Amino acid sequence: MALQISLSPSPLRPTTSSSPAGSGGLVRAFFVSPDQRRVLKGVISKGGRASRVVTVRSSLEIARPVVGQVTEVDKDTFWPLVKAAGPKIVVLDMYTQWCGPCKVIAPKFQQLAEKYLDVVFLKLDCNKDNKSLAKELGIRVVPTFKILKDNKVVKEVTGAKFDDLVLAIETEKSSS
Repeated sequence: MALQISLSPSPLRPTTSSSPAGSGGLVRAFFVSPDQRRVLKGVISKGGRASRVVTVRSSLEIARPVVGQVTEVDKDTFWPLVKAAGPKIVVLDMYTQWCGPCKVIAPKFQQLAEKYLDVVFLKLDCNKDNKSLAKELGIRVVPTFKILKDNKVVKEVTGAKFDDLVLAIETEKSSS
């Protein structure tokens, strides 16, 4: 599947891109829609020299946090979704599949997403595929909850401490 996207004026705003070595002009990129609700992920290649058109190759994934639900993220979609959240508070659940306490608190985390409709709730499986992001965010134990505001981590709750997590969310909401 290929999609032509005009860059002048661009209907989508690029948020990040990287050029893999030896890619022959291909660039991985994420685009956030003007309404800040969709993130398109794909590989783009530049059109001809006179053209300001790019072709999105590979599959397009539309990802956006859904109010009242927990959105699963990975190393590629996390930062674009945090940026797309704008001024909203973002709560990230960093977990692993094998972690018992992570499994116990997961339904409670979902309940928080249903309760706080003005907060974005994300979850990240800290497996080998997402190890680089987990390391970037400074994870030491699972579960760890990171609270972000304006694209920065402002609070952290380690362990399956539900009351501490609720207090941290309430504290950030009241300081907004």
